[in-house]
Amino acid sequence: MYLGIDLGTSGIKAVLVDSTQKVVAAHTEKLEVSRPHPGWSEQNPEDWYDATMRALDALRETHPAELASVRGIGLSGQQHGAVLLGEGGEVLRPCLLWNDTRAETECSLFEHRFPLCRQITGNIAMPGFTAPKVLWVARHEPEIFARVTHVVLPKAWLRFRMTGALIEDMSDASGSLWLDTGRRLWSDAALEASNLRLAAMPELCEGSAPAGHLNPDLAARWGMTEAPIFAGGAGDNAAGAVGLGAIHTGDAFLSLGTSGVVWVTTDSFHPGGNHAIHSFCHAVPDQWHQMGVTLSAAASLAWWSRVTGMDEKSLLAELPQTPEAPSPVLFAPYLSGERTPHNDGTVRGGFTGLTQDTTRAQMTQAVLEGVAFSFRDALEGLAESGTVITQADVIGGGSRSPLWTSILASVLGITLHRLANGEQGGAFGAARLARLAVTGEAVAEVCLPPERVASIAPDDRLSGPYRQAYARYRALYPALKSIP
Repeated sequence: MYLGIDLGTSGIKAVLVDSTQKVVAAHTEKLEVSRPHPGWSEQNPEDWYDATMRALDALRETHPAELASVRGIGLSGQQHGAVLLGEGGEVLRPCLLWNDTRAETECSLFEHRFPLCRQITGNIAMPGFTAPKVLWVARHEPEIFARVTHVVLPKAWLRFRMTGALIEDMSDASGSLWLDTGRRLWSDAALEASNLRLAAMPELCEGSAPAGHLNPDLAARWGMTEAPIFAGGAGDNAAGAVGLGAIHTGDAFLSLGTSGVVWVTTDSFHPGGNHAIHSFCHAVPDQWHQMGVTLSAAASLAWWSRVTGMDEKSLLAELPQTPEAPSPVLFAPYLSGERTPHNDGTVRGGFTGLTQDTTRAQMTQAVLEGVAFSFRDALEGLAESGTVITQADVIGGGSRSPLWTSILASVLGITLHRLANGEQGGAFGAARLARLAVTGEAVAEVCLPPERVASIAPDDRLSGPYRQAYARYRALYPALKSIP
């Protein structure tokens, strides 16, 4: 039996997976986010640990024999967070999360100090990454920074709390801006630009490699006769890719979740250029990936649902199964700023093209199309950096809508595949990594893709009209930025 633990922003999810790769049990515990100032987003790491304990205690209540037989534990989790530790391993302040945008100024400072940032890390410095956050603490909370002995990412801290080992995997480390991503090593120059030294960093390992053992007291708490091995684990998107079997060069998927991701696996390191494309290590050896991110995907429909007072299912029911034409209304989904291609945490969204005759259904369709256009932005950015996608799997809550999937296929101009079990998530991928760490099996033998249940090709009738609508959409960003 293998255990996967996903440390998300909104909750901790734990799953038990058997030797046939069937999910035997799962439990989720909610987490809260603190936003003490506009643009700030923080969590207390001890809340992660407490929620993990509750989740595993709940599994002990319902599946004691299965939990007791766990041989390996894998972690996945939210990336980019900065957990600052003191000399005794104590947490010095709340974790600055991935969606904390206070470090805008520090991004420019970091790239000024580290001119080769984009070539070596493969990424533009963004407020969401770890390095600018630590620079912000150094500048604004110097008394705290002076006490820092180690900086770790969220799931690495959870491993430390459960094993005593300070270890990080390559995929999560890639999101810090401190990794020489091509060489899979910490970069001394990047650390120096953040006023840090190599001694402050956890040990690096591959996501499928052994990385510590569960604390014996915790093993006894859950009835385990032997302390399970921890795997290196993965950042949330890399863990999702492992769960989908996206481990081969050219494997691509779109995640239509709260945020949106366009992912493609690569066999070498390809810096993302200037299009806010991420270039990270994969969680499996000798693989990398490129990724474009839109910050408000399914979150845009959820927002529209709250505004209208109608549930999402009812809103979608007002639309035809296949649109006859693009909506006359355009929607910019910049509700939380935008990452790819604009790297802009301050731009905000909006509707345009409204008239006295505009209907709610047209505005709902515009929301779906606006998100699809933001995915097109990511696809274009990948193409300009040298990575062309011709087909992709589609996962996430939004993929359950045939209409939205159809709109996406037509806007992107590629065939999309819906999956039988595409909602397993990061915890399932983490459990696969745990198995690999324990058994040493070949990655390709364990990380198999789920069955494709439907393929959605672009609608030829809509391809031309959507190209024209996308051109109008591209004009929205500069117009919105010009508004004071």
